[in-house]
Amino acid sequence: MTRANDPTLKSFIKIDKKSDFPIQNLPFGIFSPCNQDSENNKRMGVAIGEYILDVQGAFEHKLLNIENYPNLDINAKRLNSLMTLGRKQVRSLREEISDLLNVNTATIRDNQKLFDALLFKQSNAKMHLPFEVSGYTDFYSSREHAENIGRMFRDKDNPLLPNWLHLPVAYDGRAKSVVVSGTPIKRPSGQIKPDPESPPVFSLSKALDVEVEVGTVIGTSTQFGEQISMDSAPDHIFGMVLVNDWSARDIQKWEYVPLGPFLAKNFATSISPWVVTLDALEPFRVASPKQTPEVLPYLQRKAHWGIDLQLELMIKTQKSTSFERISKTNFKYMYWDMMQQLAHHSVNGCPMNTGDLLASGTISGSQEDSFGSLIELTEGGKKPVKLKDGSQRVFLQDGDEALIHGYCENDHYRIGFGAVSGLVVENTHGVSSDEKNLEIHL
Repeated sequence: MTRANDPTLKSFIKIDKKSDFPIQNLPFGIFSPCNQDSENNKRMGVAIGEYILDVQGAFEHKLLNIENYPNLDINAKRLNSLMTLGRKQVRSLREEISDLLNVNTATIRDNQKLFDALLFKQSNAKMHLPFEVSGYTDFYSSREHAENIGRMFRDKDNPLLPNWLHLPVAYDGRAKSVVVSGTPIKRPSGQIKPDPESPPVFSLSKALDVEVEVGTVIGTSTQFGEQISMDSAPDHIFGMVLVNDWSARDIQKWEYVPLGPFLAKNFATSISPWVVTLDALEPFRVASPKQTPEVLPYLQRKAHWGIDLQLELMIKTQKSTSFERISKTNFKYMYWDMMQQLAHHSVNGCPMNTGDLLASGTISGSQEDSFGSLIELTEGGKKPVKLKDGSQRVFLQDGDEALIHGYCENDHYRIGFGAVSGLVVENTHGVSSDEKNLEIHL
């Protein structure tokens, strides 16, 4: 375990015990100060308490040694240059930053000019998409979720397809539709088939859903034809982000046979702005669910990579003044872990690129209040979610904002991701005002 995870470490910056960003976290992101041109002043930073340390500025002030990272472009507008360095060099940089922010290090602590130049309040900064997304793959790795959806869409008695327990099922999504938290989400259009006895119609989706997911971010790439083993998989992973893979369930229901979702998913996928390194998550590793029947040798676990990562799904309507939690789940429920996903993705020689995003798929537990999507929480619309403001939801309406918060926690500190959120905005293209407010029950 890296020394930057030492639970006794303290920063000279005052940090609340419930903060997502103690000195043991130090996630990487891309930010710009609010008083500057946000597009031309994107800078690499790490979150520390309520602040962002300007990593680019720390290099420019020679507080971090660029000679230790000869291939790092400190002026890059995305994290991809950092991610290519590999896990060992990123670990070294994280440890250097930890030393710089340590309570016993006077360099910034006792120099108000440096403090003001290098530390920005998160509330006074704009966050950007942290890395250039090279490719996007969405897995389907929560057994509870797969069984819930299988009962609705396929066979109540045999919800899992025959291959599900033998390999991590996935499909490739649209990398250019991955957006940073806070980006408004326009309601998508497509074909739906509300009447089984009538032809399909073109319409706005009336069943807009969320999916609580976690994404694995690939750091070091591979060559065409190269395989990644279970042993080497961790060395290819830079870190993790929270993911909301927005889903149009009515479009999905009509289009998904035989090749899976297309327009139902490719319109938007939101991710959190902070990438939490694999090293920061190490103390929270737990055993994943036992796999029966035994998987093939290339997928057999050599180590446990379940992570005790708590995930909360919240909704805020136009009538309410605050978010209301409607579900709480955990990444540790995942049947297929991220190392198995990566090993399977590359076993046929598929090259992995720096900036590839591998999303977990919806994460659900066994209890109703731990389901990671509205379609599960409402049983396809049969049991609307009742909210404190008096309203109820089957699926999201225009003006609703969905938020996912995620964190690991022990007796010493919390390692958090912040949040990923998105506001559903109106899309009137090609539809009438009467049509756009309809809500479908699947």
